[in-house]
Amino acid sequence: MSTKKEKRSVQASGLNPGANWQKRSGERQKQYKQFLSRTDKNKILSKLPALHKEAFEKIDCLQCANCCKNYSPRFKTPDIKRISKHVKMKEGEFIETYLILDADGDYVVKTKPCPFLGADNYCSIYEVRPSDCHRFPYTDEDVIVKRQALTLKNSTFCPIVYYVLEGLVTQIDAK
Repeated sequence: MSTKKEKRSVQASGLNPGANWQKRSGERQKQYKQFLSRTDKNKILSKLPALHKEAFEKIDCLQCANCCKNYSPRFKTPDIKRISKHVKMKEGEFIETYLILDADGDYVVKTKPCPFLGADNYCSIYEVRPSDCHRFPYTDEDVIVKRQALTLKNSTFCPIVYYVLEGLVTQIDAK
């Protein structure tokens, strides 16, 4: 259990997303980009497991769901097969009902928020969700450094990505 002093310390360090995290993330995009570009990748990767775990202990995705409300994962062929079977639809019918091809040639949902997101922010296909959803927000894997543009974009709408980036900057730049 955290003490008041520990909570203040976390808030003061910027690790508690709080109400202004999106504004702060927007203001720090250049700093994050420079940090991700110049910092030893192995140093970053060594810090990810603990920061990822800590972020998920402090932040409840069900209170946010920004990812499901504003963006779409890619639906790859195995995802389409698995999900269409789960919702008892033929693959073609599933694609026609829910998906479109984006500019990159990937299937994404037609509508925002995601049609599988409930009013309570629960996913109706959670057990069979697309692999992009399963892996999101990529804060426990090398995507955070390999696809820096994606990491930066994700940090503007996902408090967990913001939390992990702030933790990385604080822990690595502080040394």
